Amino acid sequence: MDQTTFDTENASKLEDAAQRYRYLSREELLWALSPDGDETVADLGSGTGFYTDDVAPYVGYVYGIDVQAEMHDHYHEKGLPANVELVEADVADLPLADDELDGALSTMTYHEFASDDALAELVRVLEPGGRLVIVDWAATGDGEAGPPLKTRFDVDGVVTTLRDAGFRIEFRAARRETFLVVGDLDA
Repeated sequence: MDQTTFDTENASKLEDAAQRYRYLSREELLWALSPDGDETVADLGSGTGFYTDDVAPYVGYVYGIDVQAEMHDHYHEKGLPANVELVEADVADLPLADDELDGALSTMTYHEFASDDALAELVRVLEPGGRLVIVDWAATGDGEAGPPLKTRFDVDGVVTTLRDAGFRIEFRAARRETFLVVGDLDA
């Protein structure tokens, strides 16, 4: 699978609420994550922090993880919530302690980091019972938005991969252009 990242020259497009919420609303993301107010979570591929900002008021601490320093520069320019720390890292090599996270979310970035190494790393840093929320572009979509179809995954494949990695799938949905999978790490 080709590993791709979002073109940082188009970073301002990541702040377009009308477009972003068309594929994943704040309410749906918060429902899937189900925070109780004091969790430590990671936003995998946080980019300019669009969805990080939506989650931050509802959790104790957020690591905004991104491989592109330029995305963090954009986020710094708009301002970080006090409980957000930006970390430049690949999901396959997170500078976090074992069992440090109560949850992790990936909004339209799973196709950029999906690998056995990345899933093993998520299993390492998530505590038993920790929640993983993945919303990404579906291979079954028509390609009206998002990355090329050849770089996308289908929901059934993602569910199988997550189960094989040790996640109990709590919810899954396939939509026209995207899918949503919610899983908890088996204790």
